[in-house]
Amino acid sequence: MSLTVLTSAYRLRTLCRLQRIQGHMMSSQVDSGVLLEKVGCAGVITLNRPKALNALNMPMVQHIYPQLKKWESDNETDIVIIRGAGGKAFCAGGDIRAVTEAGKVGAPLAEDFFREEYTLNHAIGTCRKPYIALIGGITMGGGVGLSVHGRFRVATEKTLFAMPETAIGLFPDVGGGYFLPRLQGQLGLFLALTGFRLKGRDVQRAGVATHFVESEKIPELEKELVDLKSPSAEDVSRVLDSYQNQSALGADKPFVLEQHMSDIDRLFSSSSVEGIVQNLKADGSEFANTQAKTLSRMSPTSLKITYRQLQAGAALSLQDVLVMEYRLSQACMRGSDFYEGVRSVLIDKDQNPKWNPSTLEEVSEESVEQCFSSLGEKDLTF
Repeated sequence: MSLTVLTSAYRLRTLCRLQRIQGHMMSSQVDSGVLLEKVGCAGVITLNRPKALNALNMPMVQHIYPQLKKWESDNETDIVIIRGAGGKAFCAGGDIRAVTEAGKVGAPLAEDFFREEYTLNHAIGTCRKPYIALIGGITMGGGVGLSVHGRFRVATEKTLFAMPETAIGLFPDVGGGYFLPRLQGQLGLFLALTGFRLKGRDVQRAGVATHFVESEKIPELEKELVDLKSPSAEDVSRVLDSYQNQSALGADKPFVLEQHMSDIDRLFSSSSVEGIVQNLKADGSEFANTQAKTLSRMSPTSLKITYRQLQAGAALSLQDVLVMEYRLSQACMRGSDFYEGVRSVLIDKDQNPKWNPSTLEEVSEESVEQCFSSLGEKDLTF
């Protein structure tokens, strides 16, 4: 057999081995629910569980975090783009069912998921490279954590934002205690307690998104971003501004909460959740009555934790907020409302949770205080 034939055979075997390795890597990424690619100047993260509305699970977190850190220190990677596959959702939230099942039996996932998710949230918030989240479609809970702490967040007319955690006995985590109290007036507290949904351009008007671009322009925007040569944050900002200026859809309609902003500031300014409820009932307007009815359906414990979380978070760094929220997450795992909320909203879907305690007055200040207590060696650290 000639040397040429042997060399060709060796090269073929090597190529096949490389293809098998690459195939395994791609399969591993697909199985993990996330695709990680280098495209032009960009590291691109694609959340790839469209049938589950790209809900964030542990394997996704474990794939994204190390790759994000690698790209952050890679001289060939200038920006990071994160997007959702399927067209319906960027990311509808965390994989709450898996966490619920783990929490019921005391499995490690109930600790590990929150710990690793919050660590990723912090990495996004401190990323030195321009981080661009394309938040078309449903963006709630865990999906907000993957986007809102980044430098740029691009909403489309299909974006649907909410932090609906008080309805399932949780609280607006993933750094909600940091970004929500920094929205205008009492808007963040209103969104946190009620789970009110914002759509399209209103997500930018509220301050959650930095830009609004029509969905049909997103592929063109992506291409222009990845083709940039050694872009700075200012270069990225100019491109995003340019596409926003070309997007007139919905510009003629006022912010959905515009006529209620002064009411929100007035009614949600109180030293307690009970005070807010009293304000709403005393006001008697249609808007106030609707919010009072909404709050009456939420977990009383969650409402009180959330109120305190945002009050504290207004003066804390993102890192310190996430440490606080990890303590709260574990308090919720120890309690009963989270499991009842998930049962009612996500499993049985009867929308009739039996909260314990069932009223705000029964939730003692002492029990709320305990939720914020240090976990000692189990505290989240960075």
